[in-house]
Amino acid sequence: MALRFMMMTLNIILALLFCMLPGALAARDGRLANRTIERTVQLRTHSIFPPYIDQDLQNRWWDFGADSYVNTNKHIRLTRARPSQMGWLWSRLPITAQNFVIEVEFKISGESTHLFGDGMALWLTTTRAEPGPVFGSIDKFEGLAIFLDTYANARHSYGFPRVLAMMGDGSTSYDQANDGEANSLGSCSANFRRTNGVTKLKITYVKDGYIDVKMHYRAWDDWTDCFRIEGVNLPTAPYIGLSAMTGEVFDSHDVISVTSWSAVLSSEDAPRDKLGGRIFSSSRGSQSGSWFGFLFKLFLFAGVCAGAFYGYKSYTVKNNNRYGYSGTFGSTGGTFGQLGDRLGYTSGKRF
Repeated sequence: MALRFMMMTLNIILALLFCMLPGALAARDGRLANRTIERTVQLRTHSIFPPYIDQDLQNRWWDFGADSYVNTNKHIRLTRARPSQMGWLWSRLPITAQNFVIEVEFKISGESTHLFGDGMALWLTTTRAEPGPVFGSIDKFEGLAIFLDTYANARHSYGFPRVLAMMGDGSTSYDQANDGEANSLGSCSANFRRTNGVTKLKITYVKDGYIDVKMHYRAWDDWTDCFRIEGVNLPTAPYIGLSAMTGEVFDSHDVISVTSWSAVLSSEDAPRDKLGGRIFSSSRGSQSGSWFGFLFKLFLFAGVCAGAFYGYKSYTVKNNNRYGYSGTFGSTGGTFGQLGDRLGYTSGKRF
């Protein structure tokens, strides 16, 4: 009977395991696809702050040109509020981090409340510092562009100013007549022009994962989700650039700071709590949280349960044999009769 019980228990456990295995694998794949940023390391070579330039009136890591100029106490002004202006700011070195976060503090302002433009752009491209017609940089670029468009060239169902992302392949032109609508990977409307607060753009990039874009323009430390693009990979080691352009309408386009961080991702097999946060493991290579370890522990537990049951049955049979219990109550020659004789009672009649 004990053997039969043990086999039945193992069959039940195996059935449960086959039911649970797809869920365990799906959970593991989910961790691979949704790895979080564990910590960041600032990249000084791809960050710029006031006073922007050194005593030689240059910056070691950045170049600026065209109509841009530097106010060492306030900003790098890419364009003045004048017609037909164009300016740019580019990193001298490509960013080699596979995963990174870039935060740009900027300001777009002007006197006009009706006609203004054109806007500015953030670039992550294979080439650098090439002036052109797309917000002050070249068309048919290779890499990612985030456009901060303040002037609508066509009628749309959405409002302006607008943030729009385009992935260039080196041969596709920007759809300028329709404000990039044919090229859009993701977009959102955000009133980042002439705000009373701080305006910022934040880009988070995880290789083989996603690009996430957030805007800060309403209140202090109030970030708004703009859009998120899944499954997009940037070219290897792109340059960081910012450019702006004015036409018949104009604004001042200022870069106040650029801060870049290299992002260190969480371990692939790191467990998570119910709120989605990580529970840090003691070792990257530990397999204690894997489903293989769970499988082994479950089989071990089943063996212990079966052994305990078998031991209990053996103990019961042994005790029954010791006291002469036959399992019946119908005769005085059974257990209670023998026990009565040992205690000095010859018959149940004495009771």
